[in-house]
Parts: sequence; structure tokens; C-alpha cells
Amino acid sequence: MKPAVILLDDYRYDLPEARIAKYPVAPRDTSKLLIYRQNNIVHDRFFNLANYLPDASFLVFNDTKVIPARVYFQKSTGGIVELFLLHAEQPTRMVHEAMQVTDTCVWTCMIGNKKRWKSNETLCLQFSVGGLLYELTATLIDSEKNWVQFSWKSTDQINALSFVEVIKALGQIPLPPYLNRATEAQDAETYQTVYSKAEGAVAAPTAGLHFTENVFKSLSNRQISHSFITLHVGAGTFQPVKVANAIEHTMHSEQVVFSKNILEEILKNSDNLIAVGTTSVRALESLYWFGVKLQQKSTAEDTSSFFIEQFYPYAHQGQVLPSAKDALETILNYLETNNLTQLIGETEIYIVPGYAFKMCKGLITNYHQPGSTLMLLVSAFVGEDWKNIYNEALQNEYRFLSYGDSSLLLR
Repeated sequence: MKPAVILLDDYRYDLPEARIAKYPVAPRDTSKLLIYRQNNIVHDRFFNLANYLPDASFLVFNDTKVIPARVYFQKSTGGIVELFLLHAEQPTRMVHEAMQVTDTCVWTCMIGNKKRWKSNETLCLQFSVGGLLYELTATLIDSEKNWVQFSWKSTDQINALSFVEVIKALGQIPLPPYLNRATEAQDAETYQTVYSKAEGAVAAPTAGLHFTENVFKSLSNRQISHSFITLHVGAGTFQPVKVANAIEHTMHSEQVVFSKNILEEILKNSDNLIAVGTTSVRALESLYWFGVKLQQKSTAEDTSSFFIEQFYPYAHQGQVLPSAKDALETILNYLETNNLTQLIGETEIYIVPGYAFKMCKGLITNYHQPGSTLMLLVSAFVGEDWKNIYNEALQNEYRFLSYGDSSLLLR
């Protein structure tokens, strides 16, 4: 069963404004690194990460790429309406497919100045790409759901752009609200990992911001392998927990993608998985529970799609459960039987103290906001030692949050 009460106040700490990193360090891998293992803490720099990883470690990265998800329209009256892309809805909910649509699509948006935008009112924005003039229109087709229909075309109606090309021409990278500053040109590069590939996130998997080519070379020198999965980070990652009992919080859903080849690699290394970032943790742990769903499927349970409800894992406490290898083999058999080359789904998994980790033996992560869902995840991973870790980081002048320093947490 899920925990009855988790008091959010127990997972708060005093974070001075001066400790919040407004900008990243340069080079990326010169950030500070705290290493925690079995109650011991060591301090170093990130470029020495490979020296502290256990032999045969297998790192799992999230290769999602941040899109310029914030678009501004000006009404004829002069008012500004801000649209923040949240979830693709039509013609597909698959983010990678929605990015490639070339004429019209519908997204759920966060709408700034919504009261000035009437239902079915169309806003227009002209822009140019490659010397050609285009027009983007936005229509609020469902005010209750915040569904916005976007349509675009060139003046000659010949040259089609994909939706991702449209927003790259018009949008801004959405920085975390706690940075309290406007997006700057350099953020388009510094708020992306060097390995980002799959466009669709509205927030960066920030644990990966510290990696450079030199760090990857040092991992290779130690014969430490890695692979890439995709979890498109949503704006819900910054959603504050507004309830005293954290269990009453509604967890956001995020889309995950695993290729069959990567699943095979994860299976081979299932005893040595190190997650790069909390998004990789959520993806890997959700993967395990999908394997459980497949093994325990019944006529009453739909396993035709990969979806993990936020408290699904807690409903199985006390049961005899499959090993990580068994769960992964079940998923691969499922893909083989259904002639699938990848697994795509969504997860709202809520990892809180008391959660029993099934996949991850280590975690590389930044320092998170007090009283956040990510703070609960870290506490679930290291227990009450999170307080010692964060006190050490504060006392040693580590930089916190998205552009801040890093930690390697080993179980």
C-alpha cells in the first residue's frame, strides 16, 4: 500500500538565494562533485567522475532535447498572450511524431493572460525562415482543457515546415522559474546536454549538463559503458507540492521511449545500472513495473499500452515480485511477440520514501528544491542521509538547482 502520510516539511531545508546558480560554470565538467557511499562523503570535480564509479557500472542517460516551448502572440489590441507547450494531443500524443507535423496540430498549453483570449479566437504571428515568409495561427479550441490548435503555412503555400522548425524560429527556451531571470541567447546551448537528441522536453535533464567529451573519454578508458533512453521532461517537474501531506500531491505524467536494442543492453547490465538524473530513474523504475504488469496481466487490466500510475508500485508491496532481469525479459518477449522495435508509453510514477528501488544502483543528480517531488525521490534513494549530503553541499559552497553542481549517490 502507498504510505498514508509523508509530511512535506520533513523534506525542506534552508536554501539561501546566493546558493542558487543563475548560470552554469564553464567548462561544464569543472562543476563540483559530491560522492556519497555508505555514509561516507568525498568532494571532487565532475571531470573525475569516472574515478568513483564502481567497476562494470553502466550509465543510463536521458537524451531528450529541450524545445523552445514558450511562444508569445500579440493581439490586435496590443495585449500579449503567452503559450507554453505542455503536451501534444492531436494528431498524435507521441512527441517525436508531433514535432514532425507539417500543417496543423493541437497541444495542451499553459496560457499566460488567458482572460484576454476568447475561445475560438485566432491569434496570428508572421515569421521568416530561409528568406521565406510564414504565418502561424493559434486558436483556443477548448478553454477548459487549454487545448490550442496551431496551423502554419508559407505565403506561397509550397514550402512546408515541421512544427519543431516553427517553434525554433519563434519560441524561447523555458528556463526554470526559480532562476528569476529572462532567457538569454547562451541558454539555447548551455541548457542542453551535449548528447541531447530527441526533441520534446520543456525542461532539461540537468544531471547531464556536466558531461563533456572529455568525461565520456574517461568513462571509456575505465571501460564503463552507457546507453540512452528518452523521457520527455514536462513542466510538471517544477510543479510545487502545495499540500502538507505529500501523498495527496497529483504527480505529472511524462512520455518515455525505449528502443529494443537499448532494452537488450539494459538487460545485460541490469545489476550495475547508474541513472544519470532523476528522469532516468523514473524511466528505469517505470520500465520494471511495466514488466510486472505484463507478468501479472489479467482480463481486467489493460497492458496494451505502457502506462504506470503514480501509486502502482506501492500496491504490490509484500508480494513476490520478479527480478529486474525477469521483468526486462518479459518486456523483450512482449516486443518480439508483437513485432515491435520500441516501447513508448507514459509514467506518473511517484517515488517517495519507502519506495523499494528495483533497477537503479546509483544516481548522478544535482541539488533540488526544498520540499519538491525530486527531494522526496533523493530521500527515497539515500534515506535520512539526504540531510547530511545537503548540509555538506551547503557548507562547501556548492551551487544548487538546474545550473548548479552535482552529486554521485551510490547504494
